[in-house]
Amino acid sequence: MVTKSPEYCDVSVYDTIPKVVAYNAKNWPNDTAMREKEFGIWIEYTWQDYYDKVRSLALGLKALGLERGDTVGLLGGNRPDWVWGEVAAHAMGGMTMGIYQDSIGDEVTYLVNYAEVKFIIAEDEEQVDKLLELIEDMPNIKNIVFCDPRGMRKYDDHRLIEMATVREMGAKLDAEQPNLYDEEVETGKGDDVSILLTTSGTTARPKLAMMQSGQFMAHAVAYLEKDVKYPGDNYVSSLPLPWVIEQKYVVVQAPVCRVVVNFVEEAETLMADLREVGPHSILLAPRSWEAIAADVRSRMMDATKFKQKIFDWAMKIGMDSLDKGQRSKLADFLVFRALRDRLGFTFLTSAATGGAAMGPDTFKFFQAMGVPLRQLYGQTELGGAYTIHDWTDIDFDTVGKPFDNSEIRIENPDENGVGEIVARTGGMFTGYFKNEEATKEDVRDGWMHTGDAGYFDQKGHLVVIDRIKDIAITSTGTNFSPMFIENKLKFSPFISEAVILGHEKPYLSAIICIRYEILGKWAEQRGIAFTNYSNLSGLPQVYEMVRAEVENVNKTLPEAHRIRKFLLLYKELDADDGELTRTRKVRRAVINEKYEDIIDTIYSDRGSVHVDTVIHFQDGTKSRIVTDLVVENLGGGQQNHQQAAE
Repeated sequence: MVTKSPEYCDVSVYDTIPKVVAYNAKNWPNDTAMREKEFGIWIEYTWQDYYDKVRSLALGLKALGLERGDTVGLLGGNRPDWVWGEVAAHAMGGMTMGIYQDSIGDEVTYLVNYAEVKFIIAEDEEQVDKLLELIEDMPNIKNIVFCDPRGMRKYDDHRLIEMATVREMGAKLDAEQPNLYDEEVETGKGDDVSILLTTSGTTARPKLAMMQSGQFMAHAVAYLEKDVKYPGDNYVSSLPLPWVIEQKYVVVQAPVCRVVVNFVEEAETLMADLREVGPHSILLAPRSWEAIAADVRSRMMDATKFKQKIFDWAMKIGMDSLDKGQRSKLADFLVFRALRDRLGFTFLTSAATGGAAMGPDTFKFFQAMGVPLRQLYGQTELGGAYTIHDWTDIDFDTVGKPFDNSEIRIENPDENGVGEIVARTGGMFTGYFKNEEATKEDVRDGWMHTGDAGYFDQKGHLVVIDRIKDIAITSTGTNFSPMFIENKLKFSPFISEAVILGHEKPYLSAIICIRYEILGKWAEQRGIAFTNYSNLSGLPQVYEMVRAEVENVNKTLPEAHRIRKFLLLYKELDADDGELTRTRKVRRAVINEKYEDIIDTIYSDRGSVHVDTVIHFQDGTKSRIVTDLVVENLGGGQQNHQQAAE
């Protein structure tokens, strides 16, 4: 791995993102800053393009009435226009707040009003429609700036304005006052609050963490010292831009170290676009890494027996080599090099996962393949990630050691050293926007109380167990971490999501969501008829497949932590239904309330539960689900299905 660090922009001098962009445009105007894939073609933008786009848009927003301290909202997918809009707002002294593009109306209204948003930059007609439906409940909005004009001619609302028009307004103002932009940028300081980041909101409405440009950028440099990136390296942006870690990579790190950010055409084309780009660094959520691992394993199930044996041999050799702190050159030559190339990972020097814990099985899977995957840990309030593994000291059960500008301690440890993780970093937030009470509750004496339970191992690595509130205890007195067991289950190619139950119950059980794409393909290849997700998840053959996966996980767990019963849910868990956060964390309180009848049945003597409900889709359509969900007792075999049928 690279050991020599490149020179990064001096963020103590260029202490805001607009200043760094101007510095790059002056010194490397023709170097590529971004690429965007549109209609199958990659469009390149240089640092001069980046600067020009930001300058005209910033002055256009100024002409519309943007003042220092105003909030600009951003709603849409990962696109250059989002980044230019965000940096443009900062250039004029505005604050920005990103909204997840799949947010439903109630979430958008709450955030827009909470942040007192005056201007929103919306990607396209779909997002404009969403905003116009809510506009009467969002009185602070002065203008909606839309990026893509397709389909917008039919609209007649005085608040709507095309981004191209805003740029023209900016160019006109620039001609009239050629020094205005430079003066506004120079007025901005590193201790100005520039970004409002939404917290995960696992238990309540999200709060807004106030981030200062200077501290946020300095923390990015501390990250780069642990995870070196070079000018011209390619990064593929796939995580939602409102998320703190993608803000760190795309909006902050990229200008500081001049990494080229590549925006894929669609989420569905991610893997194909990865192969075209061949990135040097990538950041994916655990759910994405799990899906890739599941896809690889499912493809091997369809391969010839010979290929299956070669793959299994290579994976065993790879795993054994990991245990010895080595890599198998033979396994790499015969199998893994071609596999990495197929996935688009050939040139990877840095791969990371964060936002939630990753199971050690998934971690080992990619490490054995030669993917340089490391696990991050952090919180929005602390500037995102602040721990990572050293290249020579990777441990699959930990999240590594803190950055040089970060401190961690364990508060109120028990006899095993387990307590609450409390931390502070050089990139900490200044507090929650308009919520001093919550700030005082979470930050005490300069330390952020994370709410996570963990401990330091003998090597000084941080081990994160689970959220303190989620650590459960059975009625027999057994402590367990639901997340730990859930991550083991999700390594299966057939399991997309799992929720472990058992708090104040006599034993552990699980609600499981199948991985529809893979099991659907599996069923089709075997001539097994099904109509939809609900129908497929209820088939005895599918239960049999999942049962085998659960039993394999049980073999790795202590007796008291083994799953006694499980049930395959009739739908996938969905953020739109409040079951997951926008960063795909399980909202356990919602699950317990929403599926109370199902959970009661699992812990009864009944073999099935009748469901008659309506599913609401994001496009407004509905679907009625009438089915009987089988409770699989791992001591009872297929008799559960027979009893349910009777």
